[in-house]
Amino acid sequence: MALVALIVGGIAAILDSTMVTLALHTLVVKLHSSDGTIQWVTTGYLLAMAVAIPTTGWAEIRWGGKRVWMAALVLFVLGSVLCALSWNDASLIGFRFVQGFAAGLIFPLLQTLAVRAAGGRISTRLMATVSLPIALGPILGPVIGGLILNWLSWRWLFLVNVPVIAVGLTLAWRFLPADRPSRDAARPRLDVIGLALLAPALATILLGLSNLSADGSVDHAGVLGWLLVGVALLAGFVAWALKRRDRHPILDIRLLGLRSLGSASAVLFTAGAAMYAGTFLLPLYYQQLRGETVLQAGLLLIPQGVGALAARLVVGKLVDRFGARSVTIASFLLTAATTVPFALAAPSTSLWWLGAVLLVRGVGIGAVMIPSMSVAYQDVPRAGIPHASMNTRITQQVGASFGTAIVAVALQSLLSHGATSAFQGAFWWAIGITIVALVPALALPGPARRRAPRPIPGSQSDPSPVPAQGRL
Repeated sequence: MALVALIVGGIAAILDSTMVTLALHTLVVKLHSSDGTIQWVTTGYLLAMAVAIPTTGWAEIRWGGKRVWMAALVLFVLGSVLCALSWNDASLIGFRFVQGFAAGLIFPLLQTLAVRAAGGRISTRLMATVSLPIALGPILGPVIGGLILNWLSWRWLFLVNVPVIAVGLTLAWRFLPADRPSRDAARPRLDVIGLALLAPALATILLGLSNLSADGSVDHAGVLGWLLVGVALLAGFVAWALKRRDRHPILDIRLLGLRSLGSASAVLFTAGAAMYAGTFLLPLYYQQLRGETVLQAGLLLIPQGVGALAARLVVGKLVDRFGARSVTIASFLLTAATTVPFALAAPSTSLWWLGAVLLVRGVGIGAVMIPSMSVAYQDVPRAGIPHASMNTRITQQVGASFGTAIVAVALQSLLSHGATSAFQGAFWWAIGITIVALVPALALPGPARRRAPRPIPGSQSDPSPVPAQGRL
């Protein structure tokens, strides 16, 4: 029931981010805005989320995961209501920042609290359950969003979150275990310097990638400039985090030295890129090349959602038998193979054939993240679980933005050769990203790997005393 409470609470944030993307053109018309301005409805959401993610570990330790989770849900539903009441584009963008900040707390906590509720016993079945909203959001979001935009006002894209969050709050209050710190427990101080480096680093990197997908060229101040600033800030954060000696950094990156978390984070980056590259292209293919409406495009993507659901019925047994490495590689290969028909498709290609391909493709993308998530916590000490969740969430988010930017640039640069050729070329880029994703998957542990958790020297979860001369 704790898992049900987490999934119900988290599904609204997942679906919201994908539904709103479909409504951008509608928002331009209804709010008398421009494409460049209204794009900040999604960009602002991403940036606020990037700022919030690094604070979840500190907030959970200070106030308890259950309290922070419920506060994040309240903040998210408040932002949703305000978005529905927006009177112009500026107000909507501002309220989306509120939503995005709440979502940045929700996503890492969803994983952390699920692992805690399971007593730290990580299984493929647990990760399949936890990642269900993350996998289905990009698939079901266009369907639900299309239905709302077809029959209701765009404001219902946000109001639909209210009953879902209300149920999620009720379930969380009833079933999530109380984990409020005791009065005499140590209250960690916020790593202000670490946060001041990491949060803007993530925000500027995501902003640069977002501008890249919009502008179609790296040789642009709004792309290259932001990316360089973000990389510089990220390098500064890494130097600060490795130098910091206390037990409460804003993000414990030393945990990435563990093979389980390090390899899983690398795979989740490439998996996010591969998954969202196709997710970006498919609705555009149906709408722009095939002339389908938003609702029709969403309905045509249903087979992929069915395949993703089906994958969760078998992926646990497959990982237990063949190991995370083999299942992840097979999932990437299946995803790449089932993207090829779209790279060869013409405007007259049978929709029934493409629907059958999407059903199988859904199995591939539905299974690709589960094995790596199931082994990510394998060597992580209990105290490091929040930091592991933040690491995996950050890599997924940056990977998704990277994959989307790459195929968006490819699509725009090829449009001069015709729409059909442009989409075919962009899908080939998506296939290439998926094949490259196989490289980090080779580092995942095999089926026979079973090791007890161990702390990382110098990390916040290392219980050993610090010698006077420090650690090597």
